[in-house]
Amino acid sequence: MIECKNIGKVYISGEMETAALKNINFKINDGEFVAIMGPSGSGKSTLMHIIGCLDTPTSGKYFIDSHDVSDFSDDELAKIRSEKIGFVFQAFNLLPRVPVLKNVSLPLVYANVEKIKRTEAAKIALTSSAFPEKFWYHLPNQLSGGMMQRVAIARALVNNPSLILADEPTGNLDTKTGDIVLASFQKLHKEQGHTIVIITHEPHIAEHAERIIHIKDGEIISDEKVKNRIITKEK
Repeated sequence: MIECKNIGKVYISGEMETAALKNINFKINDGEFVAIMGPSGSGKSTLMHIIGCLDTPTSGKYFIDSHDVSDFSDDELAKIRSEKIGFVFQAFNLLPRVPVLKNVSLPLVYANVEKIKRTEAAKIALTSSAFPEKFWYHLPNQLSGGMMQRVAIARALVNNPSLILADEPTGNLDTKTGDIVLASFQKLHKEQGHTIVIITHEPHIAEHAERIIHIKDGEIISDEKVKNRIITKEK
């Protein structure tokens, strides 16, 4: 589903060059649940930006659904993001004065989907993310952190993406609430077959996935199946 071929990323500041990524190679097949793990400064955020079509590599090729997007324009990358990728961020990124249902439907507004269809798709996405119907018209500040993250997951699902990309999705949550969110990802993967990539620095989070790609100093140091996978059930 996605493939990195010899990906490199170099940042230039004045006369100084910093290699954030070096010769990154891997494939993620349709329907896999993968964690990309590494410490701060390892290059995982840069890699996330490339996988999410938020940035392009300095060298190498990046493919998503067989499309080589390495040299796409900003407009072409935006189209790929809106059609193929659902994002879940650590900070939730919900509009504070907009009710839950409208927050979830926002990606479809930008895709020029008519209002009735937007609303129906948002309701389906909220149901898929196990978000209670009685809170659909609440504002984000009336919700707990875990509930806000479920709204963010629903928003990521609303355009029926090929890929769900989650950047430190439990970073602002306590352990118990974080496990509930991770259980939601596992349920989506098991029941609906979504391809999910989680970016994290925590082994406990990574071990909820099926496979861990470990990155350090801009290079992949291991790429292995999870031997003792943590399975968390929704509560």
